[in-house]
Amino acid sequence: MDKDRIRILLTKSETDAHDRGILTVAAGLRDAGLEVIFTRFLFPEQVVKSALDEDVDAIGVGSLIGGHKEVASDLMHHLRENNLEHVTVILGGVIPDSDIPELEKMGIARVFGPGTPMPEIVNFLTRSIKK
Repeated sequence: MDKDRIRILLTKSETDAHDRGILTVAAGLRDAGLEVIFTRFLFPEQVVKSALDEDVDAIGVGSLIGGHKEVASDLMHHLRENNLEHVTVILGGVIPDSDIPELEKMGIARVFGPGTPMPEIVNFLTRSIKK
């Protein structure tokens, strides 16, 4: 493990079989020099356990089937419970613009929609996470 590289856990629901987007993001982040851990999850507490185990700087959650507000709320709750408020959380996928202000109030750092250029995601993470 290289302590100078940003470590990000990318995850999505087991019930969401659409993984092309998040796999593309994973490859792009790896190509940009970030260390990427990819997992599927059933519950937000499992994401937080993985984040603890992997000592990540950020979590990226892909959502294409809805339920993103509930997942984000639960995830942020479990992060706070485990003193992981410093972990940057981003969401990506098909998320209505009208939901973004509520997600940001929960603590989601940024929401990236379909077609977001990879440099935009990389630049956000590298500016937000100081190593």
